[in-house]
Amino acid sequence: MTEDGTLTNVRHIDVPVDVSADLETCHLRDVLDRVGDKWSVLIMALLVNGPRRYSQLRRAIDGISQRMLTLTLRGLERDGLVFREVTPTTPPRVDYSLTPVGRTLSMKASELIAWAEEHREHIADARRRYDEKED
Repeated sequence: MTEDGTLTNVRHIDVPVDVSADLETCHLRDVLDRVGDKWSVLIMALLVNGPRRYSQLRRAIDGISQRMLTLTLRGLERDGLVFREVTPTTPPRVDYSLTPVGRTLSMKASELIAWAEEHREHIADARRRYDEKED
């Protein structure tokens, strides 16, 4: 039994797909996912003032776990936004800094953080009003 409007003789392979457009959308989504990640934005905002060690970043970002900081830094490095420099000492010293492309994104991220700080009370009030209306 089929519902009204259900196409019974169309298979997924019958639908023409522009693969190049899908790849472009996928790549764009990957970049936006990185930019939209709350930890990435905070890390990049901290690095705008110069290189930082892992422990400095961890202390500066309230609520981030060691695992999440490591994963985020690896992702930023993989995306070419952060440079990881290892100084061969005992123990090894690892510093993170922004790449030139990372610096351009970091300036935008800093603007987003400033906007969020400026408007957080407005958003909190709007959420309260919305939630009260729902009850």
